[in-house]
Amino acid sequence: MIVLMDSTKAAAEDLSGQGVEVGQLLTPLTNYKRWSDTWAIDNGAFSSFDAAAFKRLLARQAGSKAGCLFVAAPDIVGNARRTLEVYGHVAHEWLAGWPRALVLQDGIEDLDIPWGKLDAVFVGGSTEFKGSTAAMDCAKAAKILGKHVHVGRVNTPWRADYWESIADTCDGSGLARYSHMREAYAEGLPLLAGGAEPLKPHSGPRTKLPAS
Repeated sequence: MIVLMDSTKAAAEDLSGQGVEVGQLLTPLTNYKRWSDTWAIDNGAFSSFDAAAFKRLLARQAGSKAGCLFVAAPDIVGNARRTLEVYGHVAHEWLAGWPRALVLQDGIEDLDIPWGKLDAVFVGGSTEFKGSTAAMDCAKAAKILGKHVHVGRVNTPWRADYWESIADTCDGSGLARYSHMREAYAEGLPLLAGGAEPLKPHSGPRTKLPAS
């Protein structure tokens, strides 16, 4: 599972230097210059969606789409039905020519996912949804259908362990910001994020890069 970092290149190298495979996540919230050939674009909606800033980011990168894994279409946090409605209206127009990702939100398990109109799924939603069987089942279906699977807010070894067998990529703002969280992630230590998830045993250091 590749960690996509919305960060400086130095912060990414801090994590990659500990044996974790790293790429870049571009967002309209930070607007970092692209420094990786493995990259994707998030829409920033978890904090506050800015349509103009999102479109500017797409326009900035439009001439160099090679290596882009996905672009997360605008979503409504915690509401799958409204997210699907937005996706249906903007994915074709705004994201034409890009690999399109639908952000999975709470309640998506009871709705029809437009598999033929997307290239990836981005597991978003509440903390409860992100660790649910419903979210995992959607990700499994995506893999069967050949779609890229990305998981957001993976800041702890517990959550990384939960998703590592199915997800292609993940991201976490804590990993982008804090060196102690990067160290804990790389070593597989039981570091909690706000006490939201239980301590669980881990499989050891997360060394995904092949030995040179």
